[in-house]
Amino acid sequence: MDVHMTVRTNPALAAMLTLVASSLVAGTTLLAKSLGTDTLGPALHPLQASHGRFIFALMGFAVAGAFLRPRIVAPRWRIHGLRVLLGWAGISLMFTATVFIPLSDATAISFLNPVVTMLLAIPLLGETVGKVRISAAVIALTGAIILLRPTPDAFQPAALFALGAAVMLGFEMIMLKQLSGREGPYQVLLLNALIGTVIASVAVLPVWRMPTPEQWAALVAVGLVMASSQAIFIQAIQRADASFVAPFWYATLVFAALYDFGLFGVVPDAVSVLGALVITSGAGLLAWREARLRGRAAPVMPSTAIPSGTVTTPPASPPPSQPGPR
Repeated sequence: MDVHMTVRTNPALAAMLTLVASSLVAGTTLLAKSLGTDTLGPALHPLQASHGRFIFALMGFAVAGAFLRPRIVAPRWRIHGLRVLLGWAGISLMFTATVFIPLSDATAISFLNPVVTMLLAIPLLGETVGKVRISAAVIALTGAIILLRPTPDAFQPAALFALGAAVMLGFEMIMLKQLSGREGPYQVLLLNALIGTVIASVAVLPVWRMPTPEQWAALVAVGLVMASSQAIFIQAIQRADASFVAPFWYATLVFAALYDFGLFGVVPDAVSVLGALVITSGAGLLAWREARLRGRAAPVMPSTAIPSGTVTTPPASPPPSQPGPR
């Protein structure tokens, strides 16, 4: 089966699909927080949650592959391996952060990854950065500082886990740019889950313990929900430009806050709201700038790279500013 199929443009459907995908991604952070607390039984280590995310996603993609029968080309194993290692580290740090700080704070800080990618692209890919990009980075980083609450009484050390996740996922995006346009979406999804399962299985051994039945269900859900969000997001960006889809992705923050309130009774305070708004403003400015630059270069297929899980069929040099399922 050819994975590069032409899909009719439909912005309204793309927006709806992006909202669904963002709600599912926020749901995985809720599940990770439930597993890392005593909500479903004695708390599991975050590495066990990230293990579930990879192994059950792998099972889902394997079943899908049996029906789709996609064409597999020779993979670039070194890049895949490094990319998945970075993604696994980012996911594990993110899941750790959700145990200790509000989901909305962890999600907002993770949105720094496009900024990290942009900054890393200067020395690693030789890209140039103009005033607008620098301004976007400064704005987003200011929002992160706000969420860290850098005062003796309010500082949140656990927020550093989310910041570390953003850095790891930013590095991962550099690796994704090496794969962009060279391998099909399903192949990247499958290899991500396969290699991630191996890495996560080794890492979880020292801390693994038998989950409760409820925790088993949550672990399965983490993997399958994430796989579903990736598949849905691919459908979204095949139906509209990445610059159109990007703003809808920030609904993840809203869903994360709603889920956190519904299950744990956590209400975002004024600092959380301010920090989230500043970060999304900076990331949004970066997304807008990248869309303008790409539009001047040449018309391209509506696609982009997606951190920690998948990649569509982007142009030769995809924008590093697009968020997506991890």
